[in-house]
This record gives sequence, C-alpha cells and structure tokens, in this order.
Amino acid sequence: MRKICLPLTKQIISDLKPGEEVLLTGSILTARDAAHKRLIDALKSGKELPVSIKGETIYYTGPTPTRPGEVIGSCGPTTSSRMDGFTPILLKHGLLGMIGKGERSVEVKKAIKKAGAVYFVTIGGAGAYLSEKVKESEIIAYKDLRTESIRKLVIEDFPAIVSIG
Repeated sequence: MRKICLPLTKQIISDLKPGEEVLLTGSILTARDAAHKRLIDALKSGKELPVSIKGETIYYTGPTPTRPGEVIGSCGPTTSSRMDGFTPILLKHGLLGMIGKGERSVEVKKAIKKAGAVYFVTIGGAGAYLSEKVKESEIIAYKDLRTESIRKLVIEDFPAIVSIG
C-alpha cells in the first residue's frame, strides 16, 4: 500500500492508478448532503464559504456521537452518489479529493478527471474501525447540523482505494 500525505497535490493525484490501495495521513474535511447544499447555496449567492475547500479532500461521513474518551464516534462512509449534484461545482472551486463509497455518475466522473481530482472509496460497514484512524476531530462549520456538520479531521493510515483519478 502506498502512503499518501495530505493535502493532495495534482502531482500526487497524477501518479495514482484506479484500484491502487493507499493509506491516507493528514488533514481532511467531512461533509454530507446538508453541508454540501449549504456550501453550494453560499457559492451561488456569492457568499464566502465558511471553510476553504481549495486543495482539500472531503470525506462523506456523518459520525455517530462521540463517547467519552474517544476522538470521534463511528465514521463510516456515506453513499457518494448523494453528493453528485454538488460535486462538479465544488471541483470548480478547488476541491481535489473525495472519500466515500459507491459509484459516481458519468457527469461526476468526467468532472473529476477534468479537474485533475481523485475519488477514493473506503470500507462500507467499518465505521468503528475507520474511527480508530482519526487522531483529531473538530467541528469547523455548520454546527447546527450536528452529525452532518463540517469537521476537520486529522487521520493516520486511513485505508482507501483509488476509484477515479
């Protein structure tokens, strides 16, 4: 498995091959449907985003509540196609990576390739295991969305597979 240090760069992405297994280490953002909708609404109305997405990787997850003594609750991947309507716009604004599960639409696949970005898949049904790879977690935007808030995570050796890149 290749170890990838985040944030991603176009050079790192250009060296990745579909099907390649990787271990991701560094900082990522989390966001699901509700947060994506708010990001797009902000962009469409000309407002500044509450967090920069330029060069970032978004993990499609909504962690369960954190138990005492833990960094984060279970945080398995959400079905990525639910974000397909938002993804091309975010890619145009500098998003470079996404982590989730499942297929993407033809339009999103084209947008990912055009942007020189990458889509990783990770293990569905393994949220408890994946939470062990999270070393830090902080809500940084849309706190009112609770589990769907945007978080900044610091991950270490987070397993993923290159799906589109």
